[in-house]
Amino acid sequence: MTDQTLPATCELKPLALERWNRSIRAASDDEHSISIYDAIGYDPWSGEGVTTKRIAAALRSLKGADVTVNINSPGGDMFEGLAIYNLLREYSGKVSVKVLGLAASAASIIAMAGDEIRIARSGFLNIHNCWVVALGNRHDLQAMIGTLEPFDLAMAEIYATRTGSELAAMQQLMDADTWLNGSAAVEQGFADDLLAADAVKIIQKVAGQMIFNRLGSVLNEQQDPVKELKDALKMLRTAVYQMR
Repeated sequence: MTDQTLPATCELKPLALERWNRSIRAASDDEHSISIYDAIGYDPWSGEGVTTKRIAAALRSLKGADVTVNINSPGGDMFEGLAIYNLLREYSGKVSVKVLGLAASAASIIAMAGDEIRIARSGFLNIHNCWVVALGNRHDLQAMIGTLEPFDLAMAEIYATRTGSELAAMQQLMDADTWLNGSAAVEQGFADDLLAADAVKIIQKVAGQMIFNRLGSVLNEQQDPVKELKDALKMLRTAVYQMR
């Protein structure tokens, strides 16, 4: 029997996914904006996700005009995140980033590409070391540690360049799996300023559709009904609270 090791794949961190409210949107979008409101990387199960290919196409259509990148994402594939970051850094026009809700993990890397970065007062950045799912024997898993080190270093260098902080300080924040609210992000140099209070809105229709989809999965008996009902009720409570 031949031992075969599957390549490591970057995964969404459960806590980031739990804290992500996908109904947060920009209060207004114009023709020169790009919306990153989903996980980073292509999801073969749903066909959704923010990909390098999609962002590259959007930038080509703008033909060098200044662009605003609105972000509310739980992160995802680090490799896609790094590629999108580099696309935005190479773009000829001015790139303004607005963190509307959450920019976690790979999405926080993308956020650092802005010539100007603004974040909601109640928004969050989440930075951490590369998170993967790996398969293999003990030697394969030991080797994976060395494989991940340069990727962690690349991310730390991006944060250090943006904030002007020492590389070691950024590595410590990543080791601690750090969450930064809007004020802390500005204070530590991850963002230039806070968003205006009217720059963010909650799309209740989106929240309602999420609840409907959850309940639909229960009725179709495609998933654990108890868990799905609990998740649907949690979403309903959140939506009702936001309507107040």
